[in-house]
Amino acid sequence: MLTYLFINLLTAAIPVAYSFHKRLNFYGTWAAFWPAIFLTGIFFISWDVIFTNLGVWGFNQKYLLGVSLLGLPIEEWLFFVCIPYACVFTYHCLKQLIKKDYLGEHVKGITLSLAAMLFLIAIWNLDKAYTSVTFLALSVFLLLHLFVLKSEYLGRFYFTYLILLIPFFVVNGILTGSFIKEEVVWYNSNENLGVRIFTIPIEDVFYGFLLILTNVTFYEALLSKRPILKSARKTAKLRNLNCEKRTGSTIEMSKIQRCETMG
Repeated sequence: MLTYLFINLLTAAIPVAYSFHKRLNFYGTWAAFWPAIFLTGIFFISWDVIFTNLGVWGFNQKYLLGVSLLGLPIEEWLFFVCIPYACVFTYHCLKQLIKKDYLGEHVKGITLSLAAMLFLIAIWNLDKAYTSVTFLALSVFLLLHLFVLKSEYLGRFYFTYLILLIPFFVVNGILTGSFIKEEVVWYNSNENLGVRIFTIPIEDVFYGFLLILTNVTFYEALLSKRPILKSARKTAKLRNLNCEKRTGSTIEMSKIQRCETMG
């Protein structure tokens, strides 16, 4: 069965198709996106290889093509391309379409609370590899964003991830056996808290958070340093403004015509 492969491809299909939409213009940022995917992948694939070899998690061969590289099925490699593509695309679209940063003023409180909670849970569960490594890594990374990087986009990322949790529970639900006979990815219960949302280990929520935030961090850093990419973003914004102006002009013309007709 090709379940894992289909999940990857279907997840990325619509985002790839809409990457060329004139208003969204996501393809214009690919020069930042693809290096971000590569840099993030180096860390997460290395982590994946180690944890797979240690038996922290593993894969059900019934749902795989049977092709592996460094002990990981090819579908797992694709996971680190397809899932981040869909998520960073969503992040980009929300930035383009929603101008207000709803969580911006609450970033410090959210970040400190989340980092403290994750750190305490990690320290309390050092004997559980998945829990301790994921929670500690995310805790440190959040503090890095808050005090060193001083990221202005963190509020937008939080907002985006809350929305992404909806498809996350569907995709991860399938991978962990919610809607199929057996799980595609299995987890060693001795290496996690044993707390699950349906069939999904609670650690997966924060692992996904760290994965996407890492991609977005590199993506934003590369966007800010490349003049061509800045120009692409400005072009997209100008297109949006022109569309809004044309829409506004059309509405005004309609009002004038109605007034003339009534007169």
